[in-house]
Amino acid sequence: MSVPDYQTIMLPVLQVTHDGLEHTISEIVGVLADSFELTEQDRNELLPSGRQFRFDNRVHWARTYLKQAGLLESTGRGKIQITERGLAVLESKPNYINQAYLEQFPEFVAFKSRTNKPEEITTELEPETTQTPEEILDSSYQSLRNKLVQDILERIMSCSPRFFERLVVDLLVRMGYGGSRKDAGRAIGQSGDGGVDGIINEDRLGLDVVYIQAKRWESTVGRPVVQAFAGSLEGFRAKKGVMITTSSFSKDAFDYVGRIEKKIVLIDGDQLAQFMIDYGVGVAEMVTYTVKRIDLDYFDEE
Repeated sequence: MSVPDYQTIMLPVLQVTHDGLEHTISEIVGVLADSFELTEQDRNELLPSGRQFRFDNRVHWARTYLKQAGLLESTGRGKIQITERGLAVLESKPNYINQAYLEQFPEFVAFKSRTNKPEEITTELEPETTQTPEEILDSSYQSLRNKLVQDILERIMSCSPRFFERLVVDLLVRMGYGGSRKDAGRAIGQSGDGGVDGIINEDRLGLDVVYIQAKRWESTVGRPVVQAFAGSLEGFRAKKGVMITTSSFSKDAFDYVGRIEKKIVLIDGDQLAQFMIDYGVGVAEMVTYTVKRIDLDYFDEE
């Protein structure tokens, strides 16, 4: 089955602790993973940030909300235990526990009032209640990034071919290729024949070179175009090439470069825009959010 949302996990977390003993979070994660019959792929599913397992994150947040409602309590580093209130809840045999259920406890209501200001809550956020705060943050970030990718591509298509060549130079230099900006600028756009738009150093010492073809295509680039570029490399006795397009490449094109001896990297419009964002080309930082977590080592008195 797919990874359950954190509210679905709340009751099972409480049930695991029904024996009144201390339990570690890692132990609970393992027990619940087996209980939900999660596959290895489910267990390894990451948040969009790629820094945390989705299931682990949801178990941690289920634990957090249960603690804030007074159903669980911390007994040590990474350890929890059920409380008298938690046992009473289990004895009532609830069919489920979610945020709405926990709102009967004043401690949880106070917790929510501290973390959510009423004026900031909109109906647009209601569908996200099955997501943990990290998932909401990651999802919002990805939405903004996807919108930025589209804006970048639209702007590139409205610019001149010469500007696009300059953009490619700026990006490759930021990525560590081409030596200096001056050297890279001379290389791009100077070949003009043999199906190659430019030549750039692979490293600052110029020990190897990479041949480039960068075009603002609108339609999908198929195998014939890529194969022609590979043939151009043969004419220069080159082994490495990069083909950049503002559109996309067909599956046949990717299959082709995967079978030939030459190393050709295909960068489509989406990847081009993603690289520009990652390396700060053509974008400006608007705001930075720093998300912090508790430093357990600092509070360790042992």
